[in-house]
Amino acid sequence: MKHTKILISGASIAGPALAYWLRRHGFHPTVVERAPALRGGGQAIDVRGAALDVVDRMGLLAQVRGASTRMRGMSFVDAEGRELMRTTEATLTGGKIDSPDVELMRDDLARLLYDATRREVEYVFDDTITALAQDDDGVDVRFARGEPRRFDLVIGADGLHSTVRRLVFGEESRFIRHLGTYLAIFSVENFLELDHWQVFHNTDEAMVGIYSARDNREARAMLGFSSPPLEFDPRDVARQQQIVAERLAGVGWVAPRLLAAMATAPDFYFDSMSQIDLERWSQGRVALVGDAACCSSPMSGQGSSVALVAAYVLAGELAAADGDHRRGFAGYEAALRGYVAQNQQLALLAVEQRQPPAPEAVERAAAVALRAY
Repeated sequence: MKHTKILISGASIAGPALAYWLRRHGFHPTVVERAPALRGGGQAIDVRGAALDVVDRMGLLAQVRGASTRMRGMSFVDAEGRELMRTTEATLTGGKIDSPDVELMRDDLARLLYDATRREVEYVFDDTITALAQDDDGVDVRFARGEPRRFDLVIGADGLHSTVRRLVFGEESRFIRHLGTYLAIFSVENFLELDHWQVFHNTDEAMVGIYSARDNREARAMLGFSSPPLEFDPRDVARQQQIVAERLAGVGWVAPRLLAAMATAPDFYFDSMSQIDLERWSQGRVALVGDAACCSSPMSGQGSSVALVAAYVLAGELAAADGDHRRGFAGYEAALRGYVAQNQQLALLAVEQRQPPAPEAVERAAAVALRAY
């Protein structure tokens, strides 16, 4: 097998999933993660369609289903908290309740993937790639903390603001498509005593939501607002929280309590709803996967599913090509482009409030990619 030493940047969903399949095919992956440990927090995410087949092939389907949020429904309220509507047919975060899809917390899925790989995969936490230099035989990698190392291939699985993509493909501004919305997510006490339930309050420009998590032992707050692109340091949490507080001032309902809790939340997350559009997902010995390659945004409801499917296909195509990265990367893109396009379209049509593609069309595109390796 050629190119057995593969460095993966990012230990959320795509990175550990890719590490699992690479190891299964006889490669030797190393995962480097900027955070000092697995990142906690994040929103409820969905594992759907072809991604369910992937986690089943990993032997994790029962555990994924066991971590389900088991949401019963949702309601909308006015600024005084008076209920305007409720439904037990669907939720804002998970879609139809009566479906085979599984909704679980992002960090629960990340933990399952990590636990499935940590005994056979090298993980390097609290470090990040600072430079990459390719030649005909490999990639020399420099790190912020660790000693330089050499790998056969490097894969960026490091999200919307990918460091690997910036180092190899260029500045993010060349590839990002802003969808006009910002979202903050963080853990809070379940002070409304929600029982597997979600509650939201909307205004013309903002949204305040809260839903129970982990069998009602805690809750997650969702604060969103419409805006053109904003300038801020992605690591300046204090400035991000200031932006959120300013944009949601005076919204009503439980917004003041959530804004107060935001300041001490251990897992605050804030970012734009954006997509990544690249002509190619690889350059030489470096490739991208998941949001780093083709983020469809949380508005598609498919980000984690795309990451799981893409990880499976990328590892499988490299194996089918006997590690020949040129053939493997080409096969990976050819198999997935249609599936990714369908999922990005889901988000774009949601922004325009137009009818999205039928789920069957998305899954037909996935079926093309999800062959047995």
